[in-house]
Amino acid sequence: MSEQALPTEGTIERWAWDYVTATSLELKLSPPAPPATWSPAPQRWVLERPGRPPELVQRAARKKAAKPGAMKDVTKRAEVLHTFLHHELQAAELMAWALLAFPETPAAFRRGLLGICQDEVRHLGLYREHLVTLGHPFGSMPIKDWFWERVPGPSITPAHFVARMGIAFEGGNLDHGARFTGYFEAAGDPRAAAIQAQICEEEVAHAGFALHWFRTFTGGVDFEQWRAHLPEPISPSMTRGTPLNLEARRRAGYPSAFLDALAAWGTEHVER
Repeated sequence: MSEQALPTEGTIERWAWDYVTATSLELKLSPPAPPATWSPAPQRWVLERPGRPPELVQRAARKKAAKPGAMKDVTKRAEVLHTFLHHELQAAELMAWALLAFPETPAAFRRGLLGICQDEVRHLGLYREHLVTLGHPFGSMPIKDWFWERVPGPSITPAHFVARMGIAFEGGNLDHGARFTGYFEAAGDPRAAAIQAQICEEEVAHAGFALHWFRTFTGGVDFEQWRAHLPEPISPSMTRGTPLNLEARRRAGYPSAFLDALAAWGTEHVER
């Protein structure tokens, strides 16, 4: 982690630092509200990894892809929701990470990162409550820091960040979220379906934020230019589901040519 002095107490930057580095499960799932004050002289703080509570055990074995019929089994359904909650946790952490890593970016960009971070934290609460109802609270199953392994990296810029976390992975969640809403409905779990539908809808604005700022930072939203901002071994086929949620993606602002090119890549199962 950075050898610089910690961000000043009582600032948004210190709140972000404390959230990313926290090793308390309760603080991860229900952090205090961020303060209203930004650092008057922001520095660049680059955290190498998040804090991990002892309850969160990293998974070593590969996990099989979830099948629609398996969702009728409460344990299988909880396993999927547990994974989704951890996706949201990583997204919240990485928004806070970016807020610290890119102090030179416009204030509107950093405010947007903070707002998305708070959205993701709210999503944690939705999943958390339902997992308790299902008898499998968060931390009862192993996790994998898939996003942390792929989003930060050497020489990452703000354009790389929004290309990876926003356009790629949050965009992919528009596809996966719609599909799993249907799976949960078919499994007879209307609450899981409602949670998934709500989160999927709110991710539209998150993907739109990424598209807006990628355009601002690079001058456009060209598919090949976006591909160039993805780290190896991530390919477009790993950032989409089947079928593409074209309605949501269009509302987010994905250009038609971009969606045509993305559709041509097909899909590849990625263990997350």
